Amino acid sequence: MSSSSRPPHIDPGSLDDATLDAATAQHVAELIEAEEGAMNRFGGTLGVIAVGIAVAMSLFHLWAAWSIVPTTTLRFAHVGFTMVLGFMLFPVARRYRDRFPPWDWLLIATALYVTWYLISGGDDLQDRIIYPEPMDIVVGWILIALVLEVTRRCTGWIMPVVAICFLLYAFFGNHLPAPWTHRGYDEERLIPHIAITLEGIFGTAVDVSATLIILFTIYGAILGATGAGKYFVDFSFAATGGKPSSAGRTVVLSAFLLGGPSGSGVATTVTIGTVAWPMMKRVGYTPHDAGGLLAAGGLGAIISPPIMGAAAFLIAEYLKISYLDVLLMAVVPTCLFYASLLFMVELDQRRIAAAGGPRDETPMSVETVGAMFKRGWYHFSSLIAIIFFMSIGYSATLSVLYAMLLAVALSFLSREHALYPMKLIRTLAAGSEQALSIAATCACAGIIVGAITLTGLGLKFSDIAIQAAGGSLIITAVYTALIVWVVGLAVPVTASYIICAVVAAPALMKLGVPDYAAHMFVFYYAVLSEVSPPTALSPFAAAAITGAGPYKTTLMAWKYTLPAFVLPFVFVTDPQGVGLLLNMLPGMVWTDVVWQVVLATLGLAALSSACQGYAITAMNGFERWAMALAGLLMVFPAILQAAASGNLPAPHWIGLAMGAGLLGLQTMRRRRVAQLA
Repeated sequence: MSSSSRPPHIDPGSLDDATLDAATAQHVAELIEAEEGAMNRFGGTLGVIAVGIAVAMSLFHLWAAWSIVPTTTLRFAHVGFTMVLGFMLFPVARRYRDRFPPWDWLLIATALYVTWYLISGGDDLQDRIIYPEPMDIVVGWILIALVLEVTRRCTGWIMPVVAICFLLYAFFGNHLPAPWTHRGYDEERLIPHIAITLEGIFGTAVDVSATLIILFTIYGAILGATGAGKYFVDFSFAATGGKPSSAGRTVVLSAFLLGGPSGSGVATTVTIGTVAWPMMKRVGYTPHDAGGLLAAGGLGAIISPPIMGAAAFLIAEYLKISYLDVLLMAVVPTCLFYASLLFMVELDQRRIAAAGGPRDETPMSVETVGAMFKRGWYHFSSLIAIIFFMSIGYSATLSVLYAMLLAVALSFLSREHALYPMKLIRTLAAGSEQALSIAATCACAGIIVGAITLTGLGLKFSDIAIQAAGGSLIITAVYTALIVWVVGLAVPVTASYIICAVVAAPALMKLGVPDYAAHMFVFYYAVLSEVSPPTALSPFAAAAITGAGPYKTTLMAWKYTLPAFVLPFVFVTDPQGVGLLLNMLPGMVWTDVVWQVVLATLGLAALSSACQGYAITAMNGFERWAMALAGLLMVFPAILQAAASGNLPAPHWIGLAMGAGLLGLQTMRRRRVAQLA
């Protein structure tokens, strides 16, 4: 996932001719590999060794979740496992795929030595970071080089290059002009800070990766092995009646059900798309419209509880709050995101029907909802198990551990998906394999964060952003969104959030935005990179399935997601906007929260209508712009009133009146057309 946690893994080999033609299946497989990396698939002894190491990694982290493991030991071992398994499973280049050249043995041996050196150093190693020994510096340099290389293998060149740039800034920033200059640091000060302390490679990001993310990837692998993903898609078809006219609703419902347990945009897009595209084609969706909707549905997986993207775990750690609090903050925005998608697909169906599109009502061959629920009711436990355990007082780590045990036990209700020992072993190995790219990204991001914290770049940058915005919160929020979006074009969601959480979020907090709102703002705009080229893997995968152009499909994905992505501005620019995060500032009551949700829902409906150019009937240009303005007045009443220096009386009432008036005009027009017909 773009860096988000990516369970359940989609095996490219499963995309056979039954659902896709061979060329399309190969293209989709390549896009999945672009996100998850092109892994070696060893057989024989090497395959057994790789599985053994991956299972050992999973078992170690499961044990660490149950028992007490020293913080430094856990983080050192986590990065050590990542390097060893990463060098073994990810080739140095594609032409060496499924081969194990001598240099990989050397890299693995070096990674083992570095890990042993760090763990065996114990407290003495931590105590001498100010006056390091020469060997500490050597091991630090080696560790940085190994982390950069394993990240390059897992995610590509961009992230390591960015990390190297920040290292160069830390070394030579004293030669830069103000306000970017700093005192400059030599290797005796910088390398131990990056490679030994808990402020660099082994900082917060790796801590979250070692304690939470890998547990959720293992849990996701278990859900995938028990057939939860396919069941949710099948259930959605049954729940919408199995009719082609319900194609859009089916995509939204299946994305909602599959997205929560998945947490992966590409996986959700491909899983739904291979089944839904034929039905969408029958009802009149164009390939690029269908691809855009599929990608938008996949995007929801990264923001959907209970398994959100990996960045969500980092939010909890940075803010020192429980993961349950993060899930609660995501509930309303997630519901509004899918409500916005539902508005769009309902308008799709009206627009297609009005244009004389096909109206194939032939029912699909599906089971009834009752039969589907009876057959796989236990899969719904994945939607509530983690939240239930956390709500009764268990930590996030114990909650996901108990949820795993529950999922394994319930798997035996199906003979086909029962997790017998050998299948469970393969599933545990898959869980660790899926965590490698995220763990490598977190370690590499630690290099960047270490350089930022040591040089004070985060504070400098926030001051620069505020000065450039003239102290305006609204303009600062726009700058922050653009920064997060641009960073997200180059690096995965997790890395984008980590970088911007320490660089961009402080600017918002300096202007009085609550810390949780600032971090959720950064998180949502980091997720937006999932549908933004050149890293728009979900739209590209959808385009491969539907046969549309990838960039036109990306634009359609923007159309479907645009109404929902105006919401983060409400968090940070409207004093009562935090109500959408189920938080209340002093003086707020729950009726304020409800009113915020109602206004946001109606505003998104108006914006969706403007994007589609259709409400009761097709809109002309003036009506589209007027409906868009009405939606903005409903979504951003406090912002617009402030912008007008208080001259706008109750902007949301103006927006509501405008929307109602436009709907009234459209109703009258439809009646006139009907009378003439």
